[in-house]
Order: sequence, then C-alpha cells, then structure tokens
Amino acid sequence: MKYFIAAGLSMFASAILADPLPSWSETDTKQAIINFVERVTDPTSPDYVTAEDRVAVFDNDGTLWSEQPVYFQLAYALYSLEKKAASDPSILTSDTLRAAASGDVETVIESGSEGLLEVIAVSHSGMTVNNFQDDVVNWLENARHSTTGKRYTDMVYQPMQELLRYLRDEDFQTYIVSGGGVDFMRAFSKEAYNIPNQQVIGSTGPAEYSDGEIIKLAGDVFINDKEGKPLGISSRIGKRPIFASGNSDGDFAMLEYTTAGPGPSFGMLLHHTDGEREFAYDREGHIGVLNKGLDESGERGWVIIDMASDWKQVWP
Repeated sequence: MKYFIAAGLSMFASAILADPLPSWSETDTKQAIINFVERVTDPTSPDYVTAEDRVAVFDNDGTLWSEQPVYFQLAYALYSLEKKAASDPSILTSDTLRAAASGDVETVIESGSEGLLEVIAVSHSGMTVNNFQDDVVNWLENARHSTTGKRYTDMVYQPMQELLRYLRDEDFQTYIVSGGGVDFMRAFSKEAYNIPNQQVIGSTGPAEYSDGEIIKLAGDVFINDKEGKPLGISSRIGKRPIFASGNSDGDFAMLEYTTAGPGPSFGMLLHHTDGEREFAYDREGHIGVLNKGLDESGERGWVIIDMASDWKQVWP
C-alpha cells in the first residue's frame, strides 16, 4: 500500500512539474504563453532574452484579482471614511463624502473619477504609511465581498498565480503596474502574489516626512492608469517590459508600450466572460471597460484570455 501511495504522489508531482499552468485549459491561449516563454528563455533561440531583461508587468484590479462590483480599494475607502467620520463628522464636506460615509455606493460611483478620488483622499489621509497598511491588512482579514462572501484576498485568480510563479521560475521579474494606490497594494502584494513592495507601481498621492515617518496627505494624485502606466514603468523600472497583462482599456497603453519594442514581446488581455464563476463584462460599465483592446488585439498580435473557456478554475 505504501508503495502505491508513494508512486501515486510521485506521478502527481511529475504532472505538476510537467505542466506549469495546471489551472489553464488546453487551449491556444495557454500554448501561446508557454511558446513565448520557451522562446525567450532558450539560449539557442533567435528570440532569446537575457534574464536581466525578462520584465513582466501586470495590472492588478481585474487582472490578478477581481474588481466587481466596485474596486476593492474603494470598498476599503468607504469603510475607512465611515470610521473616521464617526469620530469627526466635520470631514464630510461634500455630498459625495456624505453619501460614501452612509454606504451609498451608487451615488459615489455617479460622482465619477473626481468623486472617487475625493473619497480616497479623505479616507486615506492623516495616517502614516505604516499605520495605513496595518489598517488595510486588518480590513482584508475581516471584510467580506458583498457578492461572493469571500475574503478579498481569496478572490485572486488561481491561473494568474500560476502564471506569475511560472514566469519567476523562468527568471522573469514580475511587477504590478496598476491604477490602485501603491500603499494599498503593497499591504498585500507579497502575501497574495509573492511580489515585493519595490516591484509594485501604483497611483500616488502627496505625503510628507515627519519624525521618522511618512504621512499620507489629501491632495492631487498621480493616476497610474492609461498613458500613466508607461510613464510609471519608465521611471520605476527603467526598461521596456517584454510581457504585459491587463484586462481593460486602462491597460492599452501599457500593452502598446511593451509590444512596441524591437525584440520579442507578449501582450495579453483578460476578457471577463464567465458570469457563473465570476463576472461577465467588457464594453460597457463603470469598471473594467474593454473596447479598444478587443477591437485592436488581433492586428496587434495580443492574446485575449477567455475566462470561461481558457480557465479550468477561477479562485484558489
């Protein structure tokens, strides 16, 4: 009996080692990823890329974890604002802030990007970065998603976890390049994705240094989205990636920048087609709109992940 158990475990381990992406269906999408990685890591290939230049960038919201019905950072901001307003109602200086503190998400969304930024600025400001991140970690431990009932960190995508691991095993450097707040993402990026803080690029607001601490302030924010993503990559990484993955038109410029280089490159967009296991959306809505990417992916040679058919499972 022990022999058969050991043999079975050995076969299982061999199968895992043989397939770097076990949660991906056997489709052209999976094969395209593997073919690209093999080409750029084979020293005998004309497309070989040295390890120091194997840079891969990933959007976060809607690419590495879910983003519906609202960005998870907004859910945290609403929680944080309500908590702050309970002790100091004077911070609620606008209709949007008052709606946010009362949990009126629809009104906040209708206020547009300006209203969303106001909620995030007021809810996040006044804390040191360390205290802010501790608060985010505590919230992630205790909060539950309104639809699935899962912890937000349990709504990371298993196939993307495998892809990140596969790329790192092949000596890629994996970065998050997202419109989310950089301090917010750094609170969980290491635990959720095994991506260290210094490899997280996100939106940043004003801050000041005081008595050994960095304190977050309210004010104008650099939005690391759309054309801001290539700028963030250039300033923080200092070289053009060869692999980029996103899910919306907010990632279009990042994929364009990545695949405009002179050497081999790979662009990929996650199309949310699975309303049963996750959410189905693309061309319309307030989050994750994907129009231009769908229309131009073919002529640009980008791969479209069809969540419903390309993934065997969604959650870990």
